[in-house]
Amino acid sequence: MKNQTTVTEFILLGLSSDPQMQIFLFLLFLVIYLITLGGNIVIMVVIKADSHLHAPMYFFLFHLSFVDLCYSSVTVPKMLMNFLAEHKTVSVNGCIAQMFLFILSVGAEIFILSALAFDRYAAICDPLCYMNTMNKGICVHLVSGAWAIGFIDALLNTVFALKLHFCGPNQISHFSCELPSLLQLSCTDTLTNQVVLLTSPVVFGLSSLLFTLISYIHINFTILRIRSTEGRHKAFSTCSSHLIVVGLLYLTAFSQYTKPSSVSSVVLDEMVSIQYSILTPMLNPIIYCLKNKEVKTAVEKTLGKFKFLK
Repeated sequence: MKNQTTVTEFILLGLSSDPQMQIFLFLLFLVIYLITLGGNIVIMVVIKADSHLHAPMYFFLFHLSFVDLCYSSVTVPKMLMNFLAEHKTVSVNGCIAQMFLFILSVGAEIFILSALAFDRYAAICDPLCYMNTMNKGICVHLVSGAWAIGFIDALLNTVFALKLHFCGPNQISHFSCELPSLLQLSCTDTLTNQVVLLTSPVVFGLSSLLFTLISYIHINFTILRIRSTEGRHKAFSTCSSHLIVVGLLYLTAFSQYTKPSSVSSVVLDEMVSIQYSILTPMLNPIIYCLKNKEVKTAVEKTLGKFKFLK
């Protein structure tokens, strides 16, 4: 080990080495990032400004938008810089910090989505007790718990990642620092890291997914009892859109973090990562908020006030 060179920085190879393609990708992901920022900030501002949206569901949507801002901002700005930079490097400590923040954001995201599913379960399946079930204290505890679980998950993986030694090669075939990519470059034994990496999505991810699925199963059984065809169709439409976003997030992230390194494909890994780390934060405001009539009305009212001020 003494004769080996210690790597102090990594080279992120990104999505393409073609200069013209890099400019195109820069513009594409810049637009996606601006839509993500704009959409989530608008949702947060509107929910805070409109008193009609001071309800439990919108409390969770506010925090979902906040975590989506964090989630997207962990990877996309560095990715955009690398499209234009000649030297696409990141320090080892910077890479591990990005990994920590990414796992923290993902952990908070999936449990806030579970809290949203539970909120819809309480509203649809037991509407008379809804305000008692989803009181302010419960809402705060659910959101705090989501961030706490994300922090524990990120801390566990980061503590063991800090013990890794990197001596070369130092090229990461990815656009961001994710733990599976780092483990492939380690010169030291990674068995403990792999066990922690596999255990955390199984324990945290599956528990969150199970909680979410149980909530939506109860919701669907309740919806089937609705006599109004229009009401049933509307409820199914809302639930199905939620489940599509949740399903894509879980499927792509879970497959990325639990698959063996022997079946790794650079192109496929990057496409999967784009889905859960870049597209999901952009789609959440559209699926969860802008399809909601109350939110659309509040957005139009708020934008109308800005136009009036001008």
